[in-house]
Amino acid sequence: MKSYLFLPYRLITYNIKVIFANKFVYFVVAAFLFFGLIITIAIFDDPNFNEAVIYGFLVFPGLLLIFYPMAYGIQNDDDSKMLETIFGIPNYRYKVWLVRFVITAGVAAAILVVLAALANFTLLRFDILPMLGQVMFPIVFLSSVAFVVSTLIRNGNGTAIVIVIIAFMFFVFANPLQSSPYNVFLNPFSEPRDMSEFIWTTIIFRNRLYLLVATSLCLLYGMYNLQYRERFI
Repeated sequence: MKSYLFLPYRLITYNIKVIFANKFVYFVVAAFLFFGLIITIAIFDDPNFNEAVIYGFLVFPGLLLIFYPMAYGIQNDDDSKMLETIFGIPNYRYKVWLVRFVITAGVAAAILVVLAALANFTLLRFDILPMLGQVMFPIVFLSSVAFVVSTLIRNGNGTAIVIVIIAFMFFVFANPLQSSPYNVFLNPFSEPRDMSEFIWTTIIFRNRLYLLVATSLCLLYGMYNLQYRERFI
């Protein structure tokens, strides 16, 4: 029984080492430093905090946490000579990268809980779990985009450049599409003053549904690309 209980722990810790290339501590420290930098800038710029501001504080550290493992995952396996093993077992590659995707999202969520708790204690009282649930939508979506791009480019540096450009484009259009269900960075806590609550709730629901569907399609397409072993090895 004890060995069965330790199996998930060993699985998670091993994959975390692989996902973050034994640099997990650096990513955690970077997320906290980035979070602290954003808060410091915001305090000097505008000390009036609300849930909409906290939402923005949490999204960007989350993106930082998922950026490296999603962009460099395949390249790290190639560098460590693990691709041949992963592709050598039928259907094993799907399980490996899906598990890693889930673990990456879970690690990001766990760290964001800590950051949200710090913000809740120092800046503003808010419900942590609803906030975290909303924050994870764009993070998981961009994770799936990074994953599918990595299966197309198969190079960490190239994937990173493309993902930065894609994220930048989403960020540029975030302001013109501020109240649109097609805005990837839609802030559900920033309700427009001239809009009814029902319409705003509908927009949020549609936006989250679109992100969920897009995430699923990206994962499926990424899994489909992994069928072509010769492209990776």
